[in-house]
Amino acid sequence: MAKRFGGKYSPDGTSDLDTPEGARVRRIEVDPAGGRANVLFVPAVVLVATSFGDGPITLLTAILGALSLTLAAWLVRGGLRAEAAYNARKVARRPALPRKILAAGFAGVGTALAVIAHLNSFNIVSPVIYGVIATGLYIAAFGVDPMQNKGMDGIDTFQQDRVAKVVDEAEKHLTTMRETINRAGDRQATARLEDFSDTARDLIRTVEEDPRDLTAARKYLGVYLQGARDATAMFADIYSRTRDAQARTDYMALLDDLEKNFAARNRKSLLEDRTDLTIEIDVLRERLSREGVRLK
Repeated sequence: MAKRFGGKYSPDGTSDLDTPEGARVRRIEVDPAGGRANVLFVPAVVLVATSFGDGPITLLTAILGALSLTLAAWLVRGGLRAEAAYNARKVARRPALPRKILAAGFAGVGTALAVIAHLNSFNIVSPVIYGVIATGLYIAAFGVDPMQNKGMDGIDTFQQDRVAKVVDEAEKHLTTMRETINRAGDRQATARLEDFSDTARDLIRTVEEDPRDLTAARKYLGVYLQGARDATAMFADIYSRTRDAQARTDYMALLDDLEKNFAARNRKSLLEDRTDLTIEIDVLRERLSREGVRLK
């Protein structure tokens, strides 16, 4: 079986002996849009490039067509990412803007304008036919946007909205942390934060699967992730300027403490031990306070 290279002298400075038993395998995140969406920006450039020298009306028509095609490519890329986020969650609202459907429409308009720009005589039938074909091909290639909210049986719409709000806030904190840690320029700290984010997402998924006690879950996720976010920002600012080894050690220890508490909470039912949950929150607040993070 293939095994990732690592060891005492590897770039991350870890060895097999330092790896905890049952360590998590880090997920590789792939952009759901990918090359198939990015390549859709090319036809707009080709359309404008082949329209110079055919007169101002032709060039104007080509530019309008290129703008429509570019907007279609941008919308379909956003639609694919929104759909991937929708599919990854147990509870999610349908996208407010049907990006992929709009993209198909703009692709049809852009194609029709491209045909008009290259016709020697005006003929409405041919552009319409090509536009309809382009719209159909877009839909066939990329599908349509999710049209329904996704929840669970036995949970009303109000409860679903509460779950979606908690998940969105937690994911926003994790995204901010991932962007902030890059300022530190430390590969091992970045990798450690990725492990922490995976543990946090495990609890987020647990909340989605059993959202009947959202009051405690929201408070825990808010305190935990907000504190980790602020601590990450402080570490990145300090370490990027001073390369202080002690600051790095303290930050890694903080992640270890928080992840252990988070993982322990994830193993328990969110419906049990509310008293213990409050105590854990107080402990986390105190731990974060010692690191200089002040929470309201």
